[in-house]
Amino acid sequence: MAEAAVHSREAAAPEVVIRVSGLRTQFGFNIVHQDLDLDVYRGEIVGVVGGSGTGKSVLLKTIIGLNKQVKGTVEIWGRDQASLKPAELQRERRRWGVLFQDGALFSSLTVAQNIQVPLREHFNLSQGLMDEIAGFKISLVGLSPDAGPKFPSDLSGGMRKRAGLARALALDPEILFLDEPTAGLDPIGAAAFDDLIVQLKEAMNLTVFLVTHDLDTLHTVCDRVAVLAERRVLVAGTMAEVLDFDHPWVNEYFHGPRARAAKLHGT
Repeated sequence: MAEAAVHSREAAAPEVVIRVSGLRTQFGFNIVHQDLDLDVYRGEIVGVVGGSGTGKSVLLKTIIGLNKQVKGTVEIWGRDQASLKPAELQRERRRWGVLFQDGALFSSLTVAQNIQVPLREHFNLSQGLMDEIAGFKISLVGLSPDAGPKFPSDLSGGMRKRAGLARALALDPEILFLDEPTAGLDPIGAAAFDDLIVQLKEAMNLTVFLVTHDLDTLHTVCDRVAVLAERRVLVAGTMAEVLDFDHPWVNEYFHGPRARAAKLHGT
């Protein structure tokens, strides 16, 4: 009976998709992270929050390989990313999509052409098929078909973010990385984008790693929240668990007037 109970608990344990262990990142003499640990489970939306300069975006870029850590490991699907050969990394990176701040679209390409960039990089597809995929992704993120031939400069800030999201979804990823997705949006646009993230997560069975400072997003979208401070993850858990964590920055950020308003709005 005891053995069966152990096997039952193991079967119920969530699958770790991303595991960051003992991470140290620094630029020159500036240490950004020290002994940072974080697990991200399959199918959840994790919101990473922290004060300015705590390295939220640096953490995201380190996980996806744009920054090189000084120490520690980043495992995705149980594989140490630093140990993979270039061809293996290329295959791994097909399995995730990234939305950088403000979309990070190529200004000289149309929206449709931007979406086709990862398709061209990883596959040899006909132009007709790429046009069809781009049209589907444009519709998936809530843009009208006439957005395809437009250039980023022709779009509003919210539309650029959606176009960037369409490009991030071009390869049907399993993991979606979002860097401040609602920054610069008005409250209505931010709420609509939050709803879109949840809908896509459910429809595509995504795991979402989301860097944000938006309290509404943390309350309404995230399954768990990871708080960066003192060069590490201070606490990672549900919003209720984070609210119960006793730390000066956590108390100021999550219990101040704006936090109470966000909590009220999310209920």
